[in-house]
Amino acid sequence: MNIHHNARLTPLGRERMVRAIVEGRQMPQAAARAAGVCPRTARKWVARFKAEGLAGLADRSSRPQRLRQPTSPAVVDQVIGLRRQRLPGQHIAKTAGVSPATVSRILKRAGLSRLKDLEPPEPVRRYERQHPGELIHIDIKKLGRFHQVGHRITGDRRGQSNARSRGEGAGWEFVHVCIDDASRIAFTMIMPNEKAKSAIAFLKAAVAYYNSLGVTVAGVMTDNGSCYKAFAFDRACKGSSSSTSAPGPTRRKPTARPSASSRPRCGNGLMPSPTTPQTNAPNSSSRGPTPAIGIARTAA
Repeated sequence: MNIHHNARLTPLGRERMVRAIVEGRQMPQAAARAAGVCPRTARKWVARFKAEGLAGLADRSSRPQRLRQPTSPAVVDQVIGLRRQRLPGQHIAKTAGVSPATVSRILKRAGLSRLKDLEPPEPVRRYERQHPGELIHIDIKKLGRFHQVGHRITGDRRGQSNARSRGEGAGWEFVHVCIDDASRIAFTMIMPNEKAKSAIAFLKAAVAYYNSLGVTVAGVMTDNGSCYKAFAFDRACKGSSSSTSAPGPTRRKPTARPSASSRPRCGNGLMPSPTTPQTNAPNSSSRGPTPAIGIARTAA
């Protein structure tokens, strides 16, 4: 509530004055003189207090109960119709022949003040392939090695970035991740880099892994990474014997990100020891409810 800087009474001052008159048996003239207002004002607040209680001492809107020339319903409908055409308020005011303030009030009452209020949010579009192997998503997760534990355990941030900034860090590892669109079975390998040679090697290993499960890979989806745009990777996809129709990478589309269920990590955040790929995946004719993860580690 914005109180005028020249206001003599606040809601607390009105209550004090009214209680002095009603409960203290003080004359309205004396209470008004002590509050710095006229007796007529004191009697007005006493009448409101007796009719509505403490709620009657609050400020009321100065807007009149009945407007002399209210905006016609036709103009209101015109303003709302122009707004639904995504026109700005100034343009609507000139077209409808009203002031921008009137347009703003109409749009506020209609709930159309913001452009995003014109249309409901678009629902999330989700899709899923019907059969395993129709489409696999391939992506790379870059992870940094470390020689010692970090500040989250030691609480000491001193010199934590010096070694890496001088090029003396432990280096990086690149987790190549493949997820089947239908069954969500994931296969990962830790490669020394994210170049085309490593991407091709991972693709062949992933196709062989899914073939061992009885799943034939028919398509590959990647992001716009340089290793996936290489001609060698394209030739590797077309030369794959995983399906009768040559699978090719679908580019310039978002690929599946490595989820928490497919990250090759232990509960303490460290990398697990090398293991052989294991799975409890269903055959190609059924879709299992629980995704299995196959992990293979190569020398960095």
